[in-house]
Amino acid sequence: MVTEKKKCSYIGTHNGQFHCDEALACYMLKLLPEFENFQIRRTRDPALLDDCDIVVDVGAIYDHSKLRYDHHQRDFKVTMKDIKPEMSFTTKLSSAGLVYAHYGFEILKRIYAKDSGLEAMSDNQVKQLYQKVYENFVEEIDAVDNGISVSDSEKMNYKVTSTISNRVGFLNPKWNEESSENISYTKFEQAMKLVGSEFESRALYYAKVWLPGRDIVEKAMENRTSIHESGKIVVFDDICPPWKDHLFNLEAELSLSENSRILYVLYQDSTNGSWRIQCVPVAEGSFTSRLPLPEAWRGVRDQKLSELTGIDGCVFVHSSGFIGGNATYDGVMKMAVKSLEELNN
Repeated sequence: MVTEKKKCSYIGTHNGQFHCDEALACYMLKLLPEFENFQIRRTRDPALLDDCDIVVDVGAIYDHSKLRYDHHQRDFKVTMKDIKPEMSFTTKLSSAGLVYAHYGFEILKRIYAKDSGLEAMSDNQVKQLYQKVYENFVEEIDAVDNGISVSDSEKMNYKVTSTISNRVGFLNPKWNEESSENISYTKFEQAMKLVGSEFESRALYYAKVWLPGRDIVEKAMENRTSIHESGKIVVFDDICPPWKDHLFNLEAELSLSENSRILYVLYQDSTNGSWRIQCVPVAEGSFTSRLPLPEAWRGVRDQKLSELTGIDGCVFVHSSGFIGGNATYDGVMKMAVKSLEELNN
């Protein structure tokens, strides 16, 4: 008896010039056990696409129940908020965003399960990371593919040509090079590896570096009124680069009023054991502080600064007033308190 040979399973996407969104969409799908052995079929032939088990970025259909994820339809306006109402992102999705919206949580769990240090990751932690990875990786790809500028301003001070979307684009066969379907397919596989590697690297960074920082900032905020009665000064057990992001998020979660927000963070310099006072910026990425250190202190160093402030052990205050230093914890705390007193005066 002759049995019918089982057909190959396919992830379908378009042929021709490829882009970052479908390269990432295909890569993410192949991280999942249900799709990991599927082959990529690059075509625009409707009959061949109909034969595919799942299709991304082509076909003019978005229907999760049918595993169709295109975003090129005239009336397509779907955002992450439409699929995940608990998230506030309103950027129009590309095929990468659609795949991430529906499968991203399981994709991240799959990535973290492969890492021995992340096996105990809770669902709540993965949910935090799911939002963070979209905000800081996938949303950019959605916006670029849909022609959404990062700014409403038409003026550009310089060109940005090294984004992940640009680098994927540069992998396409050049107009003056030999090209064929096989060459284009090989280049597309390279694109998948490029964007997929960065996606996984970013997902692991936020799990291993960003997320643990939240515990440090949360503990500091819980103890802030025991540090100073104003609650405007926090002390970190360790300084972690993502502290600003966590601080702003925790302030929002705690519904702190403008008058109750944190103004200064204190932490020990790991290189020499001295202490730092850093002003909280008005927003993440801003160079403007909520309350800079006093103007008279700025640009002054060492003994001259100690004499000016009346505080022993002063090391420096930056010329912009966003950061300062003292040899001891007591000294840096006095700098913070005296800055607050000047505000009140």
